[in-house]
Amino acid sequence: MSTLKRFFKDTIIYGIAAVLPRVINFLLVKVHSDALQTNTYAENTNFYIWIALLAVLLTFGMETAFFRFYKSEEKKDALVSTVFISILITVSVFVILGLTFSETFMQLLDFKNNPLQLKLLIGILAIDTLMMVPFAYLRASNKPVKYAVIKLINVAIIVTINLVFLKFIPQFLSEEKSIPSLLLKAYNSTAKVNFIFIANIIGSAISFLLLLPYLLKFKWQFSGALLKKIITYSWPIAVAGIAYVINENLDKILIGRMLDKNTMGIYAACYKLAIFMNLYIMAFRLGAEPFFFNNSSKANAKEVYAKILNYFIIIGSLVFVGIVVFIDFLKQLFINERFWEAIVIVPIILLANLFLGIYHNLAVWYKLTDKTRFGMWFSIIGAIITIIFNVVLIPVIGFIASAWATLLAYGCMMLLSYFIGKKHYPVPYNLKKSGIYLTVAVFIAFISFIYFRENYWVSTGLVLMYGSLIFWNEKTDLLTIIKSKK
Repeated sequence: MSTLKRFFKDTIIYGIAAVLPRVINFLLVKVHSDALQTNTYAENTNFYIWIALLAVLLTFGMETAFFRFYKSEEKKDALVSTVFISILITVSVFVILGLTFSETFMQLLDFKNNPLQLKLLIGILAIDTLMMVPFAYLRASNKPVKYAVIKLINVAIIVTINLVFLKFIPQFLSEEKSIPSLLLKAYNSTAKVNFIFIANIIGSAISFLLLLPYLLKFKWQFSGALLKKIITYSWPIAVAGIAYVINENLDKILIGRMLDKNTMGIYAACYKLAIFMNLYIMAFRLGAEPFFFNNSSKANAKEVYAKILNYFIIIGSLVFVGIVVFIDFLKQLFINERFWEAIVIVPIILLANLFLGIYHNLAVWYKLTDKTRFGMWFSIIGAIITIIFNVVLIPVIGFIASAWATLLAYGCMMLLSYFIGKKHYPVPYNLKKSGIYLTVAVFIAFISFIYFRENYWVSTGLVLMYGSLIFWNEKTDLLTIIKSKK
């Protein structure tokens, strides 16, 4: 149990590093939806869709590969420098191509009405990609606190710039208060939506400077043989990453093109409420990925993985139920009422992301056995489902089709990974217990959303009842973990 306790401790710290900043960024959704019209909010969504897709191409699955080889490779300097140099070359080519063929890229990425966005996109991608290696090193070498501090500094910068230019300056102007001329000039000469991206690039640049000392401590040595092993392992992960971006973002693009930009903005804003589940999954993955690799050789590894999935489902189902129960309260806090029309998608997207989180847990089998091509095929199948259902059903039932397509895609990926993984790397998952927790969670969420919207007495009672059921079933293990020594 001490192993599990250490895992949970690291996950909590990574949660602070990744989840807290993203929660704070999520709070900016209200600022953004207040400051931007629905069609301009769609412009913000479009920018970060391309960021997500191009980031996968530039990193090429090397983050997971880094963890895979960090334990086995004796020469850590060679691993760090080989991965970083290869990424540096890739980023340099990307920047040169992006600036040389800027007109073509502006047309392709739909930036023709706002050319500055292309330069900001190139800058953000270049810096964030280069930061991948030092951040991965901090995680692999068990330095979660240093990782967390740099992440928090990054988000503090981003939040400050967003608040200044999208909230305080407009507010001061409406109240006829004085504003420093430099800030006023910048505000008047820049499209509002661009301040979101400017904040991002400044935060990333400062974070990279803080990470430089960790890069400079290594002896630089490039190994072609090591790079070949890394790419052999990582390329299926890169393909899977591209498919994942399609699963996550194609719906928004298609809604914008098959319906209209306003509907795209409304859908994207409500989709943001699923961020609470995404943040939970992200915190888990940051702690779990290096943990899975570092503990794979232990005799009880499979039993530990099974327990981790059980607790993941427990916490994830509580997050799912809690958000659905308080969804109308949350929408008032975080989203301007102009965007509420699509709130019905949130329970579906939350459940879809819970399935995705379970899939990431199950993925341990193909990562540990170096069968990453299976992850690629699972993601491709999910992407095909996403494409077909969106294209066929959006014209028929509107944006709700995209939510159901996401749920079906991630559900299929989860089931495929489990059944195929049983043959290659059997883990003793407790399906009966997990199935009961998920079924009860879905039932409570359905009842609350359909029959008890905004009836918080009844809905809260259902959540407490569900939490009590979990505690009663898990109290022995939970108390053992809490009392276990390091």
